[in-house]
Amino acid sequence: MPRTVILGAAGFIGSHLVDRFLERGHEVIGVDNFITGSPDNLAHHEGNERFTFLEHDITRFIEIDGPVDFILNFASPASPIDYLELPIQTLKVGALGTHNALGLAVAKKARFLQASTSEVYGDPLEHPQKESYLGNVDTIGPRGVYDEGKRFGEALVMAYHRTHGLETRIDRIFNTYGPRMRLGDGRVVPAFISQVLADKPLTVFGDGRQTRSFCYIEDQVDGIERLLYSSEVLPVNIGNPEEHSMLSLAETLQSIASTRLPLVYSELPTGDPKVRCPDITRAKQVLGWEPKVPLIEGLSRTLDYYRERSRSNA
Repeated sequence: MPRTVILGAAGFIGSHLVDRFLERGHEVIGVDNFITGSPDNLAHHEGNERFTFLEHDITRFIEIDGPVDFILNFASPASPIDYLELPIQTLKVGALGTHNALGLAVAKKARFLQASTSEVYGDPLEHPQKESYLGNVDTIGPRGVYDEGKRFGEALVMAYHRTHGLETRIDRIFNTYGPRMRLGDGRVVPAFISQVLADKPLTVFGDGRQTRSFCYIEDQVDGIERLLYSSEVLPVNIGNPEEHSMLSLAETLQSIASTRLPLVYSELPTGDPKVRCPDITRAKQVLGWEPKVPLIEGLSRTLDYYRERSRSNA
């Protein structure tokens, strides 16, 4: 059976990838240091003989016994709250962590998939964003630690591909949401859900007209799996091209939850992009992929998950 290493396995997307590749019959080795991930995200795999977990910080040398077929690098703080509180750790995992992960891939002759991000486009002057767009990033602003860490990671991946002939893939992830996101991680979907569950006003930053596109986790994992098995070396946008303002997101979630809560407005964070929407032409062409889960359905599933957790913890 294939052996797959997932770095950042206890995180939101990483834990869903563990699920998917175990379902596919792989032996999975999960690696995480729990700086932002949670053991709870992997607890349901306890006792599974095809799953091994290694608690490890990948900014240090990574050692895995035996052969490895695939390595997926999802190890990094990913929410603004996390990378603003952990700026140096975020830069280190983007640079040193990616370097160590690529070194492991070369040693094992494994195919390597790098989790990149739509943040490489910064506050974009092109809309929607194509993979060919080079971005508008503030290198010294507070968000630069994440943006530049991911941009450097992409450059390093391509250098290993060109120098060592390593099989590499790059996924530029656009806003992804769903079960297992930390409610306190600062991203808008879990933030709104936590306020709905607590019956508190919804916090809207700026005037709420800034837009994002929201991709449900199931669709994102499908895209990642297709990319891993494809022959596409250049970056591919994986995200939902439907654009929603923060105000419309608040309205949609309240409609699903059958509630009506007031909105409170707060100052827009420094460097917060005004727009974010992927051009997924390449994903359609080279992967045969496009998202299937509508926002209303994805938000309903996510809200149900957190309601159930809330009842279980009561």
